[in-house]
Amino acid sequence: MKKKYNIFLLKLIDFLLISLCTISFYLSLPKEINAIEAALGENLFKNNCAGCHINGGNIIRRSKNLKIPSLKRNGIDNPEAIAKIARQGIGIMSGYEDELGDNGDQIVANWVWEQAQKAWVQE
Repeated sequence: MKKKYNIFLLKLIDFLLISLCTISFYLSLPKEINAIEAALGENLFKNNCAGCHINGGNIIRRSKNLKIPSLKRNGIDNPEAIAKIARQGIGIMSGYEDELGDNGDQIVANWVWEQAQKAWVQE
């Protein structure tokens, strides 16, 4: 009986370790934007950002666009950095915390980051 119990315990531990590794792997993957959040992010961008940042560009200061090379050159290398700028502003750009609403900064930042990864090419 003790041998069967030990085998059972070893199999259970093996299963739990494999499950933990699998869960850890999936949690480490970048967050995909679901369709509703993507649509909301796009709308927030169109209503608050596109006036200056048409297709990820910048009509006021060309070097401050939302394309990957420019973002990285300016030390903006993740959605959280974009969200902070959207919320608080930077340089001559005002913050849009009130306009974006609760969590709107993160939603628009995720959308902007995804567009930048695709070089602002619409599918």
